[in-house]
Amino acid sequence: MIPADSALRDRRAWHYENPRPEVLALVPPSARRVLDVGCSSGALGEALKARQDAEVLGIELDPQYAARARERLDRVIVGDVEQLGAQLEELGRFDCVIAADVLEHLRDPWSALSSLAGLLTPDGSVVISLPNVRHWEMFWWVGLRGYWPVRDEGIFDSSHLRWFTVKNARTLIEQAGLAIETVSPCYRLRPSDWRSARQGRWFAHTPLAPFFVFQYVIRSVAIGR
Repeated sequence: MIPADSALRDRRAWHYENPRPEVLALVPPSARRVLDVGCSSGALGEALKARQDAEVLGIELDPQYAARARERLDRVIVGDVEQLGAQLEELGRFDCVIAADVLEHLRDPWSALSSLAGLLTPDGSVVISLPNVRHWEMFWWVGLRGYWPVRDEGIFDSSHLRWFTVKNARTLIEQAGLAIETVSPCYRLRPSDWRSARQGRWFAHTPLAPFFVFQYVIRSVAIGR
């Protein structure tokens, strides 16, 4: 992700600096060493440490976010996860690696996820969240209006480099040598309005369900653990 200026950070605060309960719910309570990739200001890691006895390390590209995260987490590395190389291996092994709304910002999320999967302990897990490009709003804007919106957050976040449906997410995860355990869809009627989640869930048990999923949160484990 590109470091954000203060005005952009303010506009993204709810989306980038909240404790992400939907992600936290899939982190195993037994995890004692956790790596949060793209930890932002550390709100998720702080909530995790409050819930269970865990050492939480963060990786964050934006120095301003990282400075706040250092007040909350055990250690924070400022840098691009795609450029850390051997430094990533030197962090040791983790019971859980979190990549919440990170992979879609990377040039090569496939290689990045494979590298992160290599950091797992034998019974470790990876929790990722990815926006769903199959949401109905994509058809409205691109299919009907012929226009790609540019926004500060959400599916049309201007800093996204990659886009995923749930099938693409499965391919991404499986090529990294991981097996999916849990897929948790998060519904929204309007992607930019978190308050519309309740209306979005009305479609959860209908054939239209995939078009009202704003993002998928997925937990996976190493194959053959």
